[in-house]
Amino acid sequence: MCLIVFAWRPSHALPLIVAANRDEFYDRPSLPLGHWPDAPQVVAGRDLQAGGTWMGVGADGRFAALTNIRAPGTPTGARSRGELPERYLRGQLSPDAYLNELGGHLEHYAGFNLLVGDAHQLWYLNSRAATPEQLPPGVYGLSNAALDSPWPKLVRARAALQDCLEGPDQNALLHLLSDTQLAADADLPSTGVPYEWEKRLSSVFIASEDYGTRASTVVMRHADGSTEITERTFGPTGGGETIPIWLPAFSQATESQKV
Repeated sequence: MCLIVFAWRPSHALPLIVAANRDEFYDRPSLPLGHWPDAPQVVAGRDLQAGGTWMGVGADGRFAALTNIRAPGTPTGARSRGELPERYLRGQLSPDAYLNELGGHLEHYAGFNLLVGDAHQLWYLNSRAATPEQLPPGVYGLSNAALDSPWPKLVRARAALQDCLEGPDQNALLHLLSDTQLAADADLPSTGVPYEWEKRLSSVFIASEDYGTRASTVVMRHADGSTEITERTFGPTGGGETIPIWLPAFSQATESQKV
């Protein structure tokens, strides 16, 4: 996952709104959004190369999302970062307890940003800062640096999310994720990759011969816990399927799990 913009408003009728693009090489195998057969409470895409996921939701309002920190030349971690949201979604620890437990094992992973939350709180961890942070209500953006780093594509996407918060819908949120405008050369961040890559990666939606936006995903959670999730998949030749999933309110979900 390479770009996430989200609104966290715990007292609002729509307490959590997320619009996110997953950027990856097209030849990396993965499964699209869906319920996991071995963990039916988890709804997420699935990486088939190293395991884990980049974003998903779970029982009782659990939400997790991951981006890597762009730092060419840094060592590959001994463990896959994709297991970080997966373990949270499968588990029962509170967001803060999970991040505090993770804090003693950061050296096993390459650099990452991790969001974990539930119905009541949303937390953020940047592996370089290594200090979990509870997020107050607000509108945020996260790419491959720290939270709200002013990269042009992040600023554009966050502003677009802000503009549609009065009447958000799945189509408007998917539309903001389709922005292909490249940043001006003078505004490009300097992350250590060659100019051609820096330019290619500067748009909200990325398309190239071998690497690009593989999925655009929108999450809208209602106050009762019911959640709408829509994912649109992409390949090197363009758009693929659109997958809508609706999750019932927490109370209904909990009852169904007891059957």
